[in-house]
Amino acid sequence: MNRKPGAVWVAPLLMVFSSAMATAWGQTDEIQVYDAEIAAPGKFNLTWHDNYTPLGRDRPAFPGGIIPDKSFNGVPEWAYGVTDWYEAGLYMPIYSYSRDRGSSFDGFKLRSLFVSPHASERTFFYGLNFEYSYNSEFWDTTRFSGEMRPILGLHLHPVDIIINPIVDTHFDGLRRLEFAPACRIAYNCNDKLALALEEYADCGTVTRFLPSNQQFHEVFGVIDYATKLVNIEFGAGLGLTRASDQVTLKLILSRDLN
Repeated sequence: MNRKPGAVWVAPLLMVFSSAMATAWGQTDEIQVYDAEIAAPGKFNLTWHDNYTPLGRDRPAFPGGIIPDKSFNGVPEWAYGVTDWYEAGLYMPIYSYSRDRGSSFDGFKLRSLFVSPHASERTFFYGLNFEYSYNSEFWDTTRFSGEMRPILGLHLHPVDIIINPIVDTHFDGLRRLEFAPACRIAYNCNDKLALALEEYADCGTVTRFLPSNQQFHEVFGVIDYATKLVNIEFGAGLGLTRASDQVTLKLILSRDLN
């Protein structure tokens, strides 16, 4: 979860792990690849996610949904390190400001993250994240939804390769599970600065991928920088298909609170 910087620029390797993003993919509060790093036991951590779409889709992903173009979305993520392999989290409040609705409260999420202990010190690391969401009617198509996010990664010093083959659900059956992978390749310039390429995608349901011209692909160039007060992650994303937002900006600020 990028408690420390890690990042990239090796585009050919990134494309090996690329997938797609479906037209049903609407707004999101969090644009991040999980790296299996968690808060130390007994530590509280706050990560503040914000993203803005200066050039986005001018129609909602579903009737009554928020229009992505010119929308601003975000959420504070409150996390607590329970053990060296388990972190509990709460995303609240999820909020937006959009041209069609103005300011809005979009819901909240509960998170349970299980990881290989001390992931930053391992060559191969892994984890599994579960989320349960309560959504407003204009944030998602259902009031309740969930996410299962496996984490697989390699620290190759100075390059990191991380894959999150995410599966989303609206609790409406296994055949309707949505495959929405994310991946990251990072080049660590030093212990404070990293450069990365990330891709966020949604292929449609696990039983029926969408045609390529209906998929959503977005690739981000990312800079991570760690300071004494806060870890900063800034990224600019470009859509690769007609179904994607053309430009998205993200900013993530993170620090331990105790």
